[in-house]
Amino acid sequence: MGRVKTRLGRQTGAVAATSFYRHTTAAVLARVACDPRWRTSLAVAPDSGLASAAWPCSIHRQPQGSGNLDARMQRIFDRAPPGPVLIIGTDIPGICPRHIARAFKCLGRADAVFGPAPDGGYWLVGLRRSPRVLRPFRNVRWSSLHALADTVANLSAYRTVLADVLSDVDSAADLALTSGNFGRRTLPVL
Repeated sequence: MGRVKTRLGRQTGAVAATSFYRHTTAAVLARVACDPRWRTSLAVAPDSGLASAAWPCSIHRQPQGSGNLDARMQRIFDRAPPGPVLIIGTDIPGICPRHIARAFKCLGRADAVFGPAPDGGYWLVGLRRSPRVLRPFRNVRWSSLHALADTVANLSAYRTVLADVLSDVDSAADLALTSGNFGRRTLPVL
């Protein structure tokens, strides 16, 4: 508590933000992590949380390492085994396997794929990683309506495509938009 969904927590309180995070993470993992078309790894921060009983033991975990968001995401791309890699957020209540499959398909014809969010950010970033790992995260204005545009601009010399638009939950207003669906689902609790 107090380390996840901090922007949301400032508006809803840390307990509500943590509860949302736990339920949504569990739901996202339940829907997409066991699909045989890809291997899933849960990138955990802080690194000391790797051994937490909150994470399903059937899912590989890896440390995000230190630094800001751009350094941690770049590290995931740098350390991944050969082939295309997608990074998704766990705060996307509407995500399902077809969204992931479409994004991987996009990487068949592009160097990078982004899943735009309505707020100017993105819920997914993927890199083909061949012939080299790109570096898309320089000077990105995170948590702003410019995050996607800044990241895409860093890749102006490469072919980028956009995947499905999905909403993430960063604020109380975002949570209110998803609460109708969120409240009716049966979600596993971590």
